[in-house]
Amino acid sequence: MKPQNLNTSAAYWRTRLALRLSSFRALGRGLLVCVTIALATTFIADHYGGPTLLYALLFGMSLHFLSEQGPCRQGIEFAARTVLRLGVALLGARMTLAQVGDLGFGPVLTVVGAVALVIAMGAVLARALGLDRDLGLLTGGAVAICGASAALALSAVMPRHETSERNTILTVVGVTTLSTMAMVTYPLIAGALQLANVQAGIFLGGTIHDVAQVVGAGYMISEQTGDISTLVKLVRVAMLVPAVMAFMWLFRASRQAEGAEAKVPMLPSFLVGFVVLVVVNSLGLIPETVSDGMSTLSRWCLVTAIAALGIKTSFQKLAVVGWRPVILMALETVILLVVVLGVVLVAGLGT
Repeated sequence: MKPQNLNTSAAYWRTRLALRLSSFRALGRGLLVCVTIALATTFIADHYGGPTLLYALLFGMSLHFLSEQGPCRQGIEFAARTVLRLGVALLGARMTLAQVGDLGFGPVLTVVGAVALVIAMGAVLARALGLDRDLGLLTGGAVAICGASAALALSAVMPRHETSERNTILTVVGVTTLSTMAMVTYPLIAGALQLANVQAGIFLGGTIHDVAQVVGAGYMISEQTGDISTLVKLVRVAMLVPAVMAFMWLFRASRQAEGAEAKVPMLPSFLVGFVVLVVVNSLGLIPETVSDGMSTLSRWCLVTAIAALGIKTSFQKLAVVGWRPVILMALETVILLVVVLGVVLVAGLGT
């Protein structure tokens, strides 16, 4: 090879390497900010109590100016989308198909029916309150399935518009706050109604929004209640798969009806990853230590993504919305509470 060609080739690869390093630096700045927020809020939650996701969201919102400046924007976007989807996919390592079978048909059917009802009622109540149907579906899915994690997963396959990120933030704030309140008050309800341990587990696992709050509330009562409530909650987490599929079909159909190009993917990679991990874990191919590590990594990814979403949202944008979304999520929470508790008491589940 001639020296001129060698020089040209070397210059080409130097340019490629410089561009790649520049891209990594652009991602690294914003991503490092989000990870730092995740570390700080996790430390605060572990040592002083409180919901980690809500802390991360509020810390992120206080740094909103970073999303308006060049150096951190690309990394923040990466955390809000790619890191988020990785965290949702890794949720599959928490559960197995055998766990679902061990519960029996009664609790599973209760969970399925309650999830479908709350999502449908979310759309109806949103229209009644003068809100957008998309917000009703998103809040209904978050309340019915698994709180902030479901809000993030469902929003990832919903159409993007000027209020979509604000709706996601509103939903995360609302369900996290309501879930924390439920963790304190629902065990008192179970005690006042003198529910047996298994009944209390079905009630708590079927109604409280976030996994961490379900675990906290369940083990406040007894170890058996904690185990049952966690298992029922994981069944609700599994409902994320059909819910995401239904959302993709719904919004694809609506876009095609309007003559617009369908941009919602048929099968997003994070959903495939979730299903694959559930199946692999069900076959016993994932060691317990690895499964625990993947669950921990999922949690860190979600906290990092929440921090990024918080950075992208300002208090001013949330203040414009008003009280109606709060009423919407409170009504959805009450509907879920009444349905699950009614089935537990009337049908005698867990007795």
